[in-house]
Parts: sequence; C-alpha cells; structure tokens
Amino acid sequence: MASSWLLRGGVMTVVHVLARVLLGVAVIHSPLHSTTWKTVVVAVVVLIALLWGGVDGIADARANPDPDDYQDLTVRWLKAGVFAGVVAGVVSWAIGTFWFAGIGQANFAVELFAGGSFTALLIFVPAFVGAAVGRFLVRRDQRKNEPDTSDWSVHEARTEEISAS
Repeated sequence: MASSWLLRGGVMTVVHVLARVLLGVAVIHSPLHSTTWKTVVVAVVVLIALLWGGVDGIADARANPDPDDYQDLTVRWLKAGVFAGVVAGVVSWAIGTFWFAGIGQANFAVELFAGGSFTALLIFVPAFVGAAVGRFLVRRDQRKNEPDTSDWSVHEARTEEISAS
C-alpha cells in the first residue's frame, strides 16, 4: 500500500515541478499575462488531482460495494500531497537557485514549509473531493440497480395483491 501513495506523490511532484518550470517560461516570455498563466497552472494541477482522486473513488467503490469496507483514500492522498509538497519544494528551490532563475522561488525555508504546505493542499483537497464524488457516483448507480424495498413500495405491492384477489 505504500507504493500507492508514493506513486501518486511522485507523479504529482513531477506535475507540480513541470508546471512551475512552464509557468516560469511563460511569465518570462509574457510578463503581462502572469496572472492568467498562474491561474492556468494551478487549475491544471488541481484538475489532475481531482480526476485521479475521482478514479480512485470509483475504483474503490466498485471493489467494495459496502461503504464500511472502503479503503482509506484520505490518508493515501494526504501522504501523496505532503510528499509532493516537500519534494516539489526542494526540487523547485534547487532548479530556481542553480539553473533557472525565472521559476520564482523563495528561500529554502519558505519554499519547503509555505510552498510545500500549499502544494500539499493543492493536491490533497481536490483528490479528496474527487474520491468522494467518484464513490457517490458509483453508489448512486448501485442503488439504481437494486430493487426498491422502501416501505411505500412494499405497501403498494401488498395493495395490488389484495386488489387482484
């Protein structure tokens, strides 16, 4: 199970670092549109986490029809987000310090703690929401396929039986 969060954290680290480098290039070439570029980059990172979390939620709900048996996707994505935040902060600081000054990095402590926390939340919150929505969609489909056993339908069925006799 450790590889599960590690895989997600590693991929999201690459996504975040790549997004920061591409943002640096875009801002250098078009500084007047930096707000637009920042918005697009954050939206892409959030969308990837949201979709991956949704896929996790769908897979988990399909594998475990009983909600009591669901896996703990919250901790999985929290670990992935914290890992990605710390590693992306260190990598972004190193890239900005030694190779590409346009990445917009701060000093090491700020990059590690503030940047890492922001990145962790940028990954964790959308993934958590995606997992919840994915599970909800599967449960809704499962409920559609179940026979209706509410008290009202049982009452209607008994009424029909009595009136038919």
